[in-house]
Amino acid sequence: MMETKFALKALAALAQETRLTIFRHLVEAGPEGIHAGAIAEALGLPGATLSFHLKELHHAELVDSRQEGRFVRYTANLTTVQAMVGYLTETCCGGKPEMCVPVAVPLPMPTVKRKPGRPQ
Repeated sequence: MMETKFALKALAALAQETRLTIFRHLVEAGPEGIHAGAIAEALGLPGATLSFHLKELHHAELVDSRQEGRFVRYTANLTTVQAMVGYLTETCCGGKPEMCVPVAVPLPMPTVKRKPGRPQ
């Protein structure tokens, strides 16, 4: 069971656009992961910027890394994500989560409604 402080750390790490983009790229890469240089190239990020964000994601236990010679391969830690989703939905439907829609089914993101006169 995930504790609140770990859920907050993971959610805070993902609440930043670059880190969310990196994490989603790693999820797309699957269990084989991807080398840091390939992530930087694919996302157009300088090495130092990528390193900073990967450190934050690793600290939040959202990514794993392994050394392969001179390179480091990163993978998304889906166990942490599953624990986080479980934490967020454990009281779903009055404590009967089996009655809720499966959480792995992607749903469309809600449209953000802008107030009239505000820049888009």
